[in-house]
Amino acid sequence: MYIGIDLGTSGVKAVLMNKTGQIVATSTAPLSVSRPQALWSEQDPEDWWQATDKAMIELGQEYDLSDVEALSFSGQMHGATLLDSHGEVLRPAILWNDGRSHQACLSLQQRCPDIQAITGNLVMPGFTAPKLVWVQQHEADIFRKIDKVLLPKDYLRYRMTGDFATDVSDASGTLWLDMEQRQWSPLILEACGLTIEQMPSLFEGTQVTGYLKQDMAEHWSIPAVAVVAGAGDNAAGAIGMGIIEPQQTMLSLGTSGVIFSVSEGFVANPAVALHSFAHAVPNTWHSMSVMLSAASCLDWVARLAQFKDVPSALVAASSRTHSNQDSLFFLPYLSGERTPHNDANAKGVFWGMTYETTAADLVQAVLEGVSFALLDGLDAVCSVQKIDSTIDVVGGGARSEYWLQMLADIFARPLVYREGGEVGPALGAARLAAIGVLPEGALSDICRKPDAIKHFDPNPEHADYYQQKRATFQTLYHRVKGL
Repeated sequence: MYIGIDLGTSGVKAVLMNKTGQIVATSTAPLSVSRPQALWSEQDPEDWWQATDKAMIELGQEYDLSDVEALSFSGQMHGATLLDSHGEVLRPAILWNDGRSHQACLSLQQRCPDIQAITGNLVMPGFTAPKLVWVQQHEADIFRKIDKVLLPKDYLRYRMTGDFATDVSDASGTLWLDMEQRQWSPLILEACGLTIEQMPSLFEGTQVTGYLKQDMAEHWSIPAVAVVAGAGDNAAGAIGMGIIEPQQTMLSLGTSGVIFSVSEGFVANPAVALHSFAHAVPNTWHSMSVMLSAASCLDWVARLAQFKDVPSALVAASSRTHSNQDSLFFLPYLSGERTPHNDANAKGVFWGMTYETTAADLVQAVLEGVSFALLDGLDAVCSVQKIDSTIDVVGGGARSEYWLQMLADIFARPLVYREGGEVGPALGAARLAAIGVLPEGALSDICRKPDAIKHFDPNPEHADYYQQKRATFQTLYHRVKGL
């Protein structure tokens, strides 16, 4: 048996996978986000730990954990978790969707002009490095006390094992990694006022980083198992969906929206805010576009329009019988945007409303707007590499057949929704746990693609309609930018 723990933005999910690769038990615990100021997004690492403890205890209540052989992690990327010399948290963690460090990005670029050549990525507020520059500039007392900087999932590892370690896929999102060498860059760290000693040790995602402490093992009624490095959430989701070979491509419809594609070696195009990261398996890289607000836009509009929940909002949109609101548009930049705009100050916009606009029309516009923004990201990925003709889909938003058909029409590509999509990152973490303790050569056997649940082929009759709407969508962003 193997355990995968996924530390997301909205909750912690733990899954138990058997030796045949089947998930036999799951448990979840919710998390909330604090937004104390405009553009800020924070969480208390203690809340991560309490949620993880709750999920593990519930997992043990559902299933006997005495046969577990290893565990591993998936985690929200980029979060700055700062510890002092006693291992105590110095301040709330600054999250991936925090936009306060825009000016710090400019400062970091000036301090280290070679940063894009080293990392292959644009300096953006979402990355960890600018967050530390912001702390240095605005919270100097805290900065001076920093002994270790950890990513979110690696704080859980520290609490479980006492080890300071991370994997190269998650480390890719810090902007401190020499991407081709898969090692920390002393030059970039120095530009941030940090040293390699303040960084966790680097591992490939399939390597064992330590072992569960005995007191934790007893608390969770589990052996003192091997703890495997794991991966950032998107790389772990790709592992869960068997995306490990060049050109294989995945769309993740979670809080954020991600196009993830395995590349043939390291490729980059920072000009369109494309992410070029190390994958969770050795000697493998991937390209990734990220939009900050994807399925979360549906949660927002369902509340705004006072629907009972998101499913009822989707039913309303799919049941629309009129087309008088086809001129309604939505820019989905509720928390700024990354690919392709790199604009922390971008805002959400409804445009084209009339007296006849209904709540269902608003939901439809949100679905289309998020889809057009995802296509912008897909174009960014295709600017550096070839991708498979068919794209696999994971994430909570993928449960809507209506939305998946719309995406297939807008992308003009077939989409496949596969089993395990709703627990992709946690499943990927469990698979990495298994690979870490099994004999060499287990990777391809374990990382097979899950069975397909449903295929969504594009409807060519919708092509002209969506192409015209997309052109207006793209123009709209540039018309309102800077207002």
